[in-house]
Amino acid sequence: MEESRAFGFGTRQVHAGQRPDPNTGARAVPIYQTTSYVFEDPESAAAYFNLQEYGNTYSRIMNPTVAVFEERMANLEGGCGAVAFASGIAGQAAALFTLLQPGDHVVSSSALYGGSVNQLKHYLQKMSVGLTWVDPDDPDAWRAAVQENTKAFYGETIGNPGGNVLDIETVAGIAHEHGAPLLVDNTFATPYLCRPIEWGADIVLHSATKFVGGHGTSIGGVVVESGEFNWSNGRFPVIADPSPAYHGLQFHETFGTYGYLMKLRAETLRDLGAAMSPFNAFLFLQGLETLSLRMDRHVANARAVASFLAGHAEASNITYPGLDGSCYQPLVEKYLPGGSGAVFSFDLAGGREAGQAFIRGVTLWSHLANVGDAKSLIIHPASTTHRQLSDDELRAAGVGPGTIRLSVGIEDAEDLIWDLEQGFAAVAAAPASGEKPPLVCEI
Repeated sequence: MEESRAFGFGTRQVHAGQRPDPNTGARAVPIYQTTSYVFEDPESAAAYFNLQEYGNTYSRIMNPTVAVFEERMANLEGGCGAVAFASGIAGQAAALFTLLQPGDHVVSSSALYGGSVNQLKHYLQKMSVGLTWVDPDDPDAWRAAVQENTKAFYGETIGNPGGNVLDIETVAGIAHEHGAPLLVDNTFATPYLCRPIEWGADIVLHSATKFVGGHGTSIGGVVVESGEFNWSNGRFPVIADPSPAYHGLQFHETFGTYGYLMKLRAETLRDLGAAMSPFNAFLFLQGLETLSLRMDRHVANARAVASFLAGHAEASNITYPGLDGSCYQPLVEKYLPGGSGAVFSFDLAGGREAGQAFIRGVTLWSHLANVGDAKSLIIHPASTTHRQLSDDELRAAGVGPGTIRLSVGIEDAEDLIWDLEQGFAAVAAAPASGEKPPLVCEI
């Protein structure tokens, strides 16, 4: 019987959450490009809006194409369900907004994507929520940062761009000792390389824009919940107490395992409106079908590029955690046995000038603000993605003035290495720091 079969990842990335369309026989997931849905009768319409029945009312809240993507991501991550959003940063904001209220406190890894740092630093302040940054590698720092009002721990499986590997099981244990959930951004690892829920994480987030989509065509995010956290432990009245938005409905008591997700969808998504479009969901489903194949190639190429850089005299501080001798090797073996992703950084001695010269020197690597594309991408974080951070925040995030971040694609590794050599040659040929380049006269 199919129900008793534990299907592998490669099968589930193609099939989970969908059967051929019963009306047309279509094998691909149909794109339900519609805003709204006809109700059977007034009574069923009222039941939908009262959350007494589960079904489609308006595509800002739920859409059949998006629902397949949500179910597939939940299946691959090992969660009880998922809610998709218009972007990864929107999903992150919604996930926190759903469980926090003014006066709460969050403990977060300091080694985060620059956009996440900005959001937590400014968004939480606007919510009157306290925030403490910690060194993600130091369990004692996580423990020491806990306050009586701490309601969430936040980290990334693989730090962006510092390449640190989060000890998920240890940090989750500390969070749970204090009745708080652990939220993990699993964008860089994807569920193919790591499934944080298996190690104690309560909520997993993705920028689907990256490796899930895989081709730089769509922006989206998704929040997956384990269904294991007790939101009725007395510390989360925003989820457990009667909701004024639904005539006193108690989400966790009513929906149990799905209480947080229902509030995330029925209140937060409804009210903030950052819904994923059906067409983007369709494209993300296309990306998921080849996720494991692409990640194997990404990882193999990343290892080759990192090894090349490790042997290059002009490159230092290569943050690829899969390198032999990395301080993260035990954590890689535990959490990332299939490979430690394809995004990492290295430093150039010449600071910003050298970083920018290197960028100018490459041609095959695309200079843009994204990662996780089938094509190899490159950027100088200090002047772009992490530009808004202070010097202290840059150091905490593992970003120096000469840091170059790479997102290794699926091209031939030999060609990628050849192009990096062109970058090093451009640095060597650039004027020394403080020198002005010669004037070029245009006729």
